[in-house]
Amino acid sequence: MRSLTAALAAILAVTATTAAARDPGPSAESSRFTPTAGAAELVAPLGVDPACPAKIEIGLRSGARKPAYATMRVELDAPLTASRSMLTSYLPPGYQVRAKLLVAVPPDARQGTYDLRLSTSARTLKVPVTVVPVDGLDNGGNLALRRPVTASSQHVNANYPPCSVADGDRSSNGWAGGNGWNDATARSWPDTLAIALGGARQVSRVGLYTLDTERYPASRYGVRDWDVQAQVAGQWQTVAQVRGNTAGTARSDFTPVTADAVRIVALASNGANDYTRIIEVEAR
Repeated sequence: MRSLTAALAAILAVTATTAAARDPGPSAESSRFTPTAGAAELVAPLGVDPACPAKIEIGLRSGARKPAYATMRVELDAPLTASRSMLTSYLPPGYQVRAKLLVAVPPDARQGTYDLRLSTSARTLKVPVTVVPVDGLDNGGNLALRRPVTASSQHVNANYPPCSVADGDRSSNGWAGGNGWNDATARSWPDTLAIALGGARQVSRVGLYTLDTERYPASRYGVRDWDVQAQVAGQWQTVAQVRGNTAGTARSDFTPVTADAVRIVALASNGANDYTRIIEVEAR
């Protein structure tokens, strides 16, 4: 009898070991969820309009064999703050969820590098966040990048901050969600949008990106007519004009001037609503 009992115990032990080898269990499955980020590093400018914080795409990818709910924690070194503390989603095998993360830099933050940590129960991805003054940004030649913006008005029915036209994001995909400016005076002209350049700069080109998506094409919703002006010795001068535009972007080249600001004077838009809708303005 004892021999039979011992034999059964041995068989059960082998069965349990084999089952464990085949089934990784909850902890092993959870380790298959991988945090991701849209960039290896985030540069966050200091002293910009708080309505336009730095942003980065974060995500969570499933390498599990079965569908499951997964959670990723989002942590950021103080005094910087993030727009969310976690990302949770139901993920089938091989799927990935993505979200936009906004990183706010308070005015009293010190320059330097901070850590953004994206963590599951088994893995952590660290993304350095480098805080620099606007003058320390690599602007790629765009003199308007992250500079102060003032507008004649701002529509309040959604998120249309004027500062977003100088955040470096030319895409219309974030329209009404913080990327792009819409004025508040339908069928009333002109509308103005001015960008200070942080001092006297030589400017010879201004590019304008207007609203242009499959749902909202520029030919129906974009800016049609506008003047490009430069502030030279305290006076606004018209340096270029655009008329009849139906494209999502237009570039204006002109004789170089030394200016401390540039301004778009919108005169008409395409379509019946006749609002001014601008995604990005670049000065070079």
